[in-house]
Amino acid sequence: MEEKKSGTPHSISWRDRAEGSVTGVTDVLSFDENTVILQTEQGMLTVKGKDLHIGRLELSQGEVKLRGSVDSIAYSGSNPAQKGSLIRRMLR
Repeated sequence: MEEKKSGTPHSISWRDRAEGSVTGVTDVLSFDENTVILQTEQGMLTVKGKDLHIGRLELSQGEVKLRGSVDSIAYSGSNPAQKGSLIRRMLR
């Protein structure tokens, strides 16, 4: 049996703590000037900072571009990629 692969590759690219992009985004759960919470292919991603703004949102392509002063980026929730292949799980 084949393991299902995620649809959109997930990556984070940031420049000078001022602007960046996140791919593999499936939903925007919450956002304001201090916190942006994104659901990604790798779990929930929280971006904290000041004056955060969503510059471009293309959920059909799984991409979000953000601007503002970023203080932290953190994941929470499960990471599907770390679960391993079916064979690896069976051999544990």
